Amino acid sequence: MAKQEGSAQTLNRATKGLGSSPASCTLQQVAEQGWNILREDVSLPVALLRQSRIEHNLQWMQQFMQRYGVELAPHGKTTMSPALFHMQLAHGAWGITLATAPQVHAAYLHGIRRFLLANQLVGKANMAIISRLQQQDPDFSFCCIVDSAANIDALGQFFAQSGQTLRILLEYGVEGGRTGVRSPQQENEVLAAIARWPQSLSLIGVEIYEGVLQQEEDIRAFLRSVVARTREHAARGLFREEKILLSGAGSAWYDVVADEFSGLELGQPLQVLLRPGCYLTHDVGIYLHAEQRIQSNNPVAREMGRSLQPALQLWAYVQSIPESGRAIIALGKRDAAFDAGLPQVSLHFRPGSSTTPQPAPADWIVSTMMDQHAFMRIPADADLQVGDMLAFEISHPCLTFDKWRQLLLVDDALNVTGAVETLF
Repeated sequence: MAKQEGSAQTLNRATKGLGSSPASCTLQQVAEQGWNILREDVSLPVALLRQSRIEHNLQWMQQFMQRYGVELAPHGKTTMSPALFHMQLAHGAWGITLATAPQVHAAYLHGIRRFLLANQLVGKANMAIISRLQQQDPDFSFCCIVDSAANIDALGQFFAQSGQTLRILLEYGVEGGRTGVRSPQQENEVLAAIARWPQSLSLIGVEIYEGVLQQEEDIRAFLRSVVARTREHAARGLFREEKILLSGAGSAWYDVVADEFSGLELGQPLQVLLRPGCYLTHDVGIYLHAEQRIQSNNPVAREMGRSLQPALQLWAYVQSIPESGRAIIALGKRDAAFDAGLPQVSLHFRPGSSTTPQPAPADWIVSTMMDQHAFMRIPADADLQVGDMLAFEISHPCLTFDKWRQLLLVDDALNVTGAVETLF
């Protein structure tokens, strides 16, 4: 039986970043505990989602997609949080993009029914997961990508044996990139393989991931070449459903993909799905830089005004000040992403002395991280002491979410209003 949205899920009290609660406390009852971060009701470090900013980001992206006449299939690997998936669906998302068959299964068990797998479905055990869901639930909607004749033959044989049809998207890639068809010869081989399995495989569209490219002109050229190939495939009648599904866009270049893919005429109805995942929480690093470019270059984003806001925040204690100019923070690689920039301290609060957090000085800088500790450079005369609380902003939300089994939702006064679980 699939879990439905809103079903009672017991709080995992053995994990970090929580306060005292009854043994039977559910995620839905967290708001009743009356926790506040500044009162030290919750153990630190803690991962917080600023609820007002989450709501702003949901509405902003929904409006952006509507303005371009395209649809949103956010990449759920960013958060792997069913509660956040349902928020995205409630704000107009078509469905959820995921990266693996087990991720699809986990999301299905929490009430999600429409999926795009942004990878090839490789291996019998993974195929069996999807086959089982297709067999048991007529409302389960799934498609995956293909770029390999060998994989297509394996899929065709497996789903033929189960008497099912698998919906697939042809993926195009670029030299030196990640996945996807690179050459006309590979394209011919893949299309020929698809044609060998007319009963068990159904080609419904085309998919790309442009994020491996760094320059806008290169991305636009790639997108236009893919549109040309899609148009030719449509003219040949290769797509098996009335609507062609055309999908692209990670979190950095979704504006360019929306611009290139919207309003196309391909000779039959077109459904465009864009897949940014990090917009929900945004960050102050790699995606902030992307958003600044979007705000500068994209007329729709400029007209919409106040753009995406960083909504994922980590709070931690000053653990030690062992020598002049150095503070050790109880926050480490087990708690925060470090692959795309180290956490940046944004707020300072001293329990018992302060009433509200204050902006942290710009010269308090995290320089190194270990498993459970962060080294922060500070001036010799910095007003900082052991037990002070610091808020940190992050770069790359994906690799922060996967370090937390539960994250707390908070209002603007840092009152805890709820919790969400992750399924990594």
